[in-house]
Amino acid sequence: MHFIKELFKTYFLFLVLLCMGRFLLYLSYNDRLHDISLGHSLLTFIYGVRMDTMVLSLLLVVPTLLLALLPDSVAIKITKFIKFYLLFWFIILIFIENATFPFFAQYDVRPNYLFVQYLDSPKEIISLLWKDYAKELLFSLVMMVIYGVWFMKSRFISIENTLKTPYIHRLLLLLPLLLLLFIGIRSSFGHRPANISDALYSTNRIINEITKNSLYSIGYAYYSNQKNSHEMIKEYGKINLDDAYALTSQLLDINVNDTKRPFYRSIKSNFKRENPKNLVIFIQESMGAQFVRFSGGEPNLTPNMNQLGEENIAFSNLYSNGTRSIRGLAALSSGFLPIPGEGVLKRSKSQNDFFTIATLLKPYGYKSSFIYGGEARFDNMRSWYLGNGFDEVIEEKDFKNPSFRSTWGVSDEDLVIKANEKFKTYARNNEKFVSVMFSQSNHAPFELPEGKIEFEPNEPKQSERNAIKYADYAIGKFFELAKKEAYYKDTVFVVVADHNVRVYGDDIVPVKTFQIPAIIVAEGIKPLNYHGLSSQPDVLATALDLVGLDFNYPILGHTIFNPIKPQIALMNFNDVYALRKEDEIAVIGPNMKMQTFKYENFKLIPKEPNPLLEKTTLGVIHVLHDLYEKRLYR
Repeated sequence: MHFIKELFKTYFLFLVLLCMGRFLLYLSYNDRLHDISLGHSLLTFIYGVRMDTMVLSLLLVVPTLLLALLPDSVAIKITKFIKFYLLFWFIILIFIENATFPFFAQYDVRPNYLFVQYLDSPKEIISLLWKDYAKELLFSLVMMVIYGVWFMKSRFISIENTLKTPYIHRLLLLLPLLLLLFIGIRSSFGHRPANISDALYSTNRIINEITKNSLYSIGYAYYSNQKNSHEMIKEYGKINLDDAYALTSQLLDINVNDTKRPFYRSIKSNFKRENPKNLVIFIQESMGAQFVRFSGGEPNLTPNMNQLGEENIAFSNLYSNGTRSIRGLAALSSGFLPIPGEGVLKRSKSQNDFFTIATLLKPYGYKSSFIYGGEARFDNMRSWYLGNGFDEVIEEKDFKNPSFRSTWGVSDEDLVIKANEKFKTYARNNEKFVSVMFSQSNHAPFELPEGKIEFEPNEPKQSERNAIKYADYAIGKFFELAKKEAYYKDTVFVVVADHNVRVYGDDIVPVKTFQIPAIIVAEGIKPLNYHGLSSQPDVLATALDLVGLDFNYPILGHTIFNPIKPQIALMNFNDVYALRKEDEIAVIGPNMKMQTFKYENFKLIPKEPNPLLEKTTLGVIHVLHDLYEKRLYR
């Protein structure tokens, strides 16, 4: 019948387009599938068709309903609308399939919620896309125009032909067709419909990403993030909340004594001082451990970090909370761990009365500031910091005549010069201060000033290694300036990354690429290379220990001078979590079976389940959710 034939041809055409995109992605990343057999990797196309069918079945509901329900006299008038409807989605699919390749190259995943989030910052993103991906954009545009014109002129799909099927026959076919589309959308006869987790058929993460459908991945991520957070947390699994707190308390080695302020406790300083120190936390955009010698990376790319690490406290086995800046900012400004879904910087219930180092130190007379070279509205940083105790946010508009300005803001050198002036002002006014600085030069498209560093040979000027080298130059410049000032000897300085430059890897959670460097500089402290497994809240707790005051706080980490500090790290990769305890790791995700791995030679090796570790991982996620929802982290 013509009705069924035209609908099937539409499905087939769209499916061929999506399968071609998957095939090209498979070829592009075939070298990262070496640990699985050819037959196992080719299953991506079978599971992939399932993912594609879920999307295409949904798209075909509208034309099916219109063509079946409307009588010929009306249906003939809307055939052009249906043609344009199909053209719209055909072009959208072409664009997203093209966009998948640069997005995958940047983030090692298919487009996800980050794809949508960046639409909140059109100025920066349009500039970045044009500077870094102009060729890809133009190719995509040309492809959309050519195939769009072909689609409209081709007789391969003829909507008018559907009307050759008598109206009464179309009505009779409607119910079975809708049932078929419903099955396609649901793609499961089980209790739950299929979802993005059904693409995770392998322990190789790259083949799982290839299996996904990009449009579905974006839509599912957006839908999941619009859900009530209580619905979202349920997708990880159920656990009694009292059990969750007990397991988390045991894991973190922090007693839960007050249900209204869990994990809030008294901490005695190991470095008690009559004149407590200032605190400056200089957060580095995307500085991975692989670039710094003391954390097992390159020996000479970051000479300033290397020297500072040798002369002060260096963390050589430190792991970031996540892969986004807001995860690192929350960890290093408040000592919080990564909550499921959107980070706390962008969530409504954490815009005020959320614990930060500013609220901690304010009763002791400390002035506080957040200093960033870009626009602080990005990722809601300005609102979050001002709403949670920081006295001042200094951002791009506050820099007068900077020496260099890029897509993301003023250069790191301008940032450290401005910060140094601010700290000098505090010192002149005899004010104690706490400040969080956030760099931005090490961010695509890696725009760097001339004459500051010797660019790496055989590397494009605008490359991540040159950006790291420039970031290190700015770190050196900052300490060069600070050492000349009176405030230097009275300040604890932290230099630490928010996350790695690109979190790549074939494992379901690429643990190795979560590793980041950190140093703490404070006069009178003996050099120490701390090899213990650490998280970003541990860095914050250690820095506060060195300030020299006894504190009461809820930070979910410990100073490294605590001899029984737990050897743990919690890592968030998209919506998947990995809890590492020494060299054993439990992995959990929404609607995903929990798994246990041994971490050996920087790889996840499947092993027999560890029920306690898996249950603890689930418990931690529920506890973090509860702390946020009930506003208990204060």
